[in-house]
Amino acid sequence: MIPVVYGAGSHLPLTRRVVRTTYSGFTLLELLIAISVFAVMAAMAYGGLRTVLESKQLLDTRLQALAQLQSAFSLLRRDIEQAVIRAVRDEAGAPLPPFAGNSGNGEDGELLALTRAGWSNPRGMKRSTLQRVAYRWHDQTLYRVAWDALDRVEDTGTVDAPLLGGVEAMRLRFLDQRRAWHAAWPPEETDNPELPLAVELTLKLEGRGELLRLFCLAASGQTQPSAASK
Repeated sequence: MIPVVYGAGSHLPLTRRVVRTTYSGFTLLELLIAISVFAVMAAMAYGGLRTVLESKQLLDTRLQALAQLQSAFSLLRRDIEQAVIRAVRDEAGAPLPPFAGNSGNGEDGELLALTRAGWSNPRGMKRSTLQRVAYRWHDQTLYRVAWDALDRVEDTGTVDAPLLGGVEAMRLRFLDQRRAWHAAWPPEETDNPELPLAVELTLKLEGRGELLRLFCLAASGQTQPSAASK
């Protein structure tokens, strides 16, 4: 039985109204489809991002290797171009030629040693502007060695700096004044302390194959250094 309610000031009965509320939303199937689509898109985006990051890492590695190679070649070029005729003595007092090198024959060790000019002296120290440097190949790494003095003693300091890694093989050749190539310098058939005209360097680098570089000596290197430089 539906109760009758009389409104204020009215003799007409009011009937109770029943209000039904309707709810709208996604069904379970629609939610599963949306989640599946989102998962596929997320997987595709992650795959693309990973490819970009791997490409960037590979590019950075190659750029770093290229910068290291260019730096090593630049230092070699400066040292060879500024070579001068100034013999030195080792720790035992034995004389060493101004410019000495060998082909290496695929073995570790010192491949090139020379006296170079142009050693900067920003602090104005009382020392020569000439410097004795050498290049050594050990454990697939090329090193540059620089001595604090030309004529060495037992406690002469050195600076060993790694220049280039991944060097699987290294070979040198030397061009004389008659345009003949030699596997070692100075040539065995001469005692003349002249400098070579050029040095040919062949490097076999890991993952990059063989690289050949030619370094020419400056014309001033064929003369003796001045007394002030000594």
